[in-house]
Amino acid sequence: MNTRNRPDRHTSRKILWIFGIFAVLACCLVGRLASLQITMHDTYESIVLNQLTIQTEVTPERGNITDRNGNILAANMTVYNVILSPADIISKMEDNAELAKDNDPENDVKYEFEDLDYGIRYSGTKLNELIAEVLSGYLQVDRNTVLEKAAKVRFDGKLYYDDYYEVVKKNVDANLSERIETFIAKFSLKKEIYFEASSKRYYPKSDLAAHVIGFTNSEGVGIYGLEAYYNNILEGTSGRYILAQDAKRQDMPFEYERYIEAENGYNIVTTLDIYIQYELENQLKKTYLESGAGDRVTGIVMDVNTGGILAMATYPPFDLNDPYTIDEYSQAELDALGYPEGSEEYKKKYTELMYRMWNNKAITETYEPGSTFKIITTAMAFEEGVVTPETPFYCSGSLMVEGWNKPISCHLHTGHGAVTFRVGLQQSCNPTLMQIAAGVGREKFYDYFRAFGYMGKTGVDLPGEVSGIYSAYKNFSGVSLAVYSFGQTFKTTPLQQLRAISSVANGGYLVTPHLLKEIVDDDGNVIQTYETEEMRQVVSTEVCETITEILEEGVAGDGGAKNAYVKGYRVAAKTGTSEKRDEKDEFGNTPYRVGSTAAYAPADDPQVSAIIIVDKPLKSAVYGSVVAAPYISNLMGYVLPYIGVEAQYTTEELAALDVTLSNYVGATVEAAKVDLDWRGFEFEFVGNGATVTAQIPEAGSKISSDTGLLILYTGDETPSQNVIVPDLTGMTAYNANNAVVKEGLNVIFTGSTNGSTAVVVNQSPAAGSRVARGTIVEIELRHMDGTD
Repeated sequence: MNTRNRPDRHTSRKILWIFGIFAVLACCLVGRLASLQITMHDTYESIVLNQLTIQTEVTPERGNITDRNGNILAANMTVYNVILSPADIISKMEDNAELAKDNDPENDVKYEFEDLDYGIRYSGTKLNELIAEVLSGYLQVDRNTVLEKAAKVRFDGKLYYDDYYEVVKKNVDANLSERIETFIAKFSLKKEIYFEASSKRYYPKSDLAAHVIGFTNSEGVGIYGLEAYYNNILEGTSGRYILAQDAKRQDMPFEYERYIEAENGYNIVTTLDIYIQYELENQLKKTYLESGAGDRVTGIVMDVNTGGILAMATYPPFDLNDPYTIDEYSQAELDALGYPEGSEEYKKKYTELMYRMWNNKAITETYEPGSTFKIITTAMAFEEGVVTPETPFYCSGSLMVEGWNKPISCHLHTGHGAVTFRVGLQQSCNPTLMQIAAGVGREKFYDYFRAFGYMGKTGVDLPGEVSGIYSAYKNFSGVSLAVYSFGQTFKTTPLQQLRAISSVANGGYLVTPHLLKEIVDDDGNVIQTYETEEMRQVVSTEVCETITEILEEGVAGDGGAKNAYVKGYRVAAKTGTSEKRDEKDEFGNTPYRVGSTAAYAPADDPQVSAIIIVDKPLKSAVYGSVVAAPYISNLMGYVLPYIGVEAQYTTEELAALDVTLSNYVGATVEAAKVDLDWRGFEFEFVGNGATVTAQIPEAGSKISSDTGLLILYTGDETPSQNVIVPDLTGMTAYNANNAVVKEGLNVIFTGSTNGSTAVVVNQSPAAGSRVARGTIVEIELRHMDGTD
């Protein structure tokens, strides 16, 4: 047998070993390839895509917010994000280092740059240090932070790869970005530093309606007010711009680019009216300063029929373009504490004051409504037939209620005596209201309380609304019934209170307060319109009309709300004053009050309602009739003619109307005399010239048709400041008028010109001023005898 060509056993074993080794190696290779192709596929794909493509997010335009007339309240301005590409910076620095290796100084790269406006000066050879020096100077960011970003590489937990996107600062304005652009161009750093166009929220009216509009964070996300509530509608959908590059970081042909278009957010048209908003904020500022309110003031104006909020404000406001800076009053409060700036105590208090400043008092804080709630108690009693306007009552100054160990007082401790219910409501008599509430009964009163919306939120389209605080029915005793009747021992929000009163104004219908009028796109197409929500009719229209007539009569006559009077308009109003029971002094007393007034008009066809609440007035009077009603009068005096309600004057009002002066300068004395003879007020010529050269008061001014005096100067005569304005403070209108006219001056009355008990609280020019004869002295009257 031939065995020469047969491999021996040793050789076979070697072949098997070699084959086995190759098999193992093959398995490892296949396994590794499988790992790379399958397990690590996403990782390497990400690395390749990061090297070959640049993705830039295309930010959508956030929708605008406007008032009902299209006035812009929130919009966008173009800003820029400053981006570093660390990979390109490192690459360029490596290239510079290669050039320096040939020891030829001519090839060394040296950088020189300065911008003394920003304190920037650099001279050196390090690109990263140049970039850090310049960007930290322009952008007010930490230099070391820029250096760190310039050296970054990305790590996904498994591999490191180049980083082409590091944000240095966001929302850089156009002027600053132009300076950085100049720097980039000087040193050819277009790849190393680049910009991303973006939008920054901008509020052109600054602090107007700040607590309603709200603001966005640095990412453009709404975090407060309407900006937060409607964020999903306003923000839109981001797009993408994908640019392909080759291995040398050069842009590839157009067919490798991809653009995914951003979808802009929708625009919000609100029910706000900036002119009504301006006037509300003006009146809130006045009462805040004059009353010394220790815990801010708030107010709302609302369309009684739709629930549309025409104005809503809290004073002090804050700047929406700088929301993290506290207002001047909060800053003064902080400074008074004496904490070192930057200390933990300082920071903690600053944050507390900032959050308080942001709080929309109209919906996030509760208060006891006091006597403004008597409108609601009256509606219950009339609806149940418990009382009529002429039902007689007697007020001794207090009333004993079963379950309480002492009489419950009226605000007028001496008592109102014998009154009809009509007068009792107008004079805000507590015992009268307690008696009619008893007639309604605990169960029905509680049901009406719920029906008028006091046991739930209003549903207004704003974040942060809180519910009222009230007793569970099992704890709602006869004493609770008595004190609830005049608005004490339960709490509501200002918006809840105005909503309930507006239901009386509109005929008994409880509507949902809202700020959204409609949603529109950039082309003006209406996407959605708010439909008025009438939740229910709580009481009959006839009941509401009766209440309105009683309230309006009280404002025009001698009721507690007479400071809310507006000449030429029929205003229904009710004042209120309540205790702040949760704030006690060192002796356990409750010295602080909340004064408020709610009103609606015109009484014969109500269109708008308003409420002003002064929390913790610390100067002089604390009553709603003094710290709120006069400002409601001013507010309604502006709003009613603005929305097109025509004044309807009584005979007495017509007789007291002021007249507007014509311009007589340049006219002949004869022509001026002919014109003035039939106008009814007194006039006087000074000088012997033939032509009028000056007049006091000037053309366009208003003077009394009864006691007015016009001084006309001719020839070389000119007005001289030779009359001293008398001090009129505390005088009645009659006495003040006599004092002013006696000095040859004119008088214009503002404020509470109804009745004879109002007194002067302000005058301009101030007492002691020297003025010319004929100068107008403007006098503000106010009834100071109210205690509710």
